[in-house]
Amino acid sequence: MTPEPDDEADDAPGGGAGDGPDGVRGVAGDEARSAPEGEDPGAPEDGAGCWPVAEEDRSLLVAAVGGDAAAFDELVRRHTGRMYRVALRVVADPVEAEDVVQDAWISAWRALPRFRGDAAASTWLYRVVTNAALAHLRRARPTVPLESAPEPRADGGPEVSVLRNEVADVVLRAVAALEPTQRVPLVLRELEGLSYEEVAEVLGIPVPALRSRLHRARVALMAKLGDPR
Repeated sequence: MTPEPDDEADDAPGGGAGDGPDGVRGVAGDEARSAPEGEDPGAPEDGAGCWPVAEEDRSLLVAAVGGDAAAFDELVRRHTGRMYRVALRVVADPVEAEDVVQDAWISAWRALPRFRGDAAASTWLYRVVTNAALAHLRRARPTVPLESAPEPRADGGPEVSVLRNEVADVVLRAVAALEPTQRVPLVLRELEGLSYEEVAEVLGIPVPALRSRLHRARVALMAKLGDPR
């Protein structure tokens, strides 16, 4: 299979189709895949926002660039859950987030021939899903923020879990109400845990410009949290 170039996944490594929380069709393979039963596809791995096993991911990506469909499918298996979580926090709708992830993996697959190896696999994947989410927002109407967004449950007793979930829901709704130019860097920096340099690379802007954008996003978020109407 010779992928067609795709402008939305500039300089990106791999992508075919991914498996969202309810199963997303594959590009490198035809089978529908789904997250293991009972597993939250958006839950962080190892309690961190960073993507795990970077060297293994790079090896898989290089193999995928060379035409190894199984390597690409392994990247899909490893990272679709996290890509779905990013998409969900940007577009604020679970069904639309699945569509964004599907589009992101297709863009990634088509962009494989242009991957030069000068970016980490994780940076590239964040860039692809962010571009796909922003493209979706440009096409779509404003959505109702995160009414059914799956979030990891907090540890502790039932009362603590309920309280923490309620607080998290309020914050996520406020984030979803921000303008996309504020929402996306805030999601990547504060919710996904990327460094300033990583977020700047994903968005293609200088670090000082990112810091300024994040400052405005935090001010806007605090204003919304202080006035939740």
